[in-house]
Amino acid sequence: MLRKFLALFALAALAPLWAGGLEGLDGFIKSTRSGRATFVQTVTAPPKDGQAARPKVSSGTFEFQRPSRFRFVYKKPFEQTIVADGQTLWLYDVDLAQVTARKQSQVLGSTPAALIASAADLRALDADFVLSDAQPMDGLEWVLAMPRNKDNSLSNVRVGLKGNTLVMLDIVDSFGQRSVLQFSAFEANPALDPSIFQFKPPAGVDVLRQ
Repeated sequence: MLRKFLALFALAALAPLWAGGLEGLDGFIKSTRSGRATFVQTVTAPPKDGQAARPKVSSGTFEFQRPSRFRFVYKKPFEQTIVADGQTLWLYDVDLAQVTARKQSQVLGSTPAALIASAADLRALDADFVLSDAQPMDGLEWVLAMPRNKDNSLSNVRVGLKGNTLVMLDIVDSFGQRSVLQFSAFEANPALDPSIFQFKPPAGVDVLRQ
């Protein structure tokens, strides 16, 4: 009996450091060097004066190339483009005719984009997030990511995966606003044109550098 117990203990000690959602996230990061998908984003503000806010829904496309390039293009209801080119994070608001440029190294560390598009493995995220398995739900495995920086504008992020495939991001900010991105038609490791991660401000728009 004692020998059997010791054998089981040894197997447990040799088991992977993570399982469930963390295992899926690790597999996604390691096996998916590039990707593209469509997405629907639903943003819900916290209740005000006891009244629930009406969700705001937008949609678009998402592409990324590890370790440091990605592109979100919002098409409905308002056009907006977010591009990380490896050095600079660009935000282009078409309606405002305005571009905001920020140093990528200063803004991406503890963001949802770092979780899914920038890191080489789970340990690379350890400096910015505390990661743990969350309760499986809706047929998905989940990872809970808590920012280590208490001054971060994020409260927490949950990453939903089916196997090694990204399906959802559930983001809650420090004000209680919730943003859920649901990905579909996800394609792993497509050959992406590098030019899609380059951004040149259109003529006539205001450019704010921060």
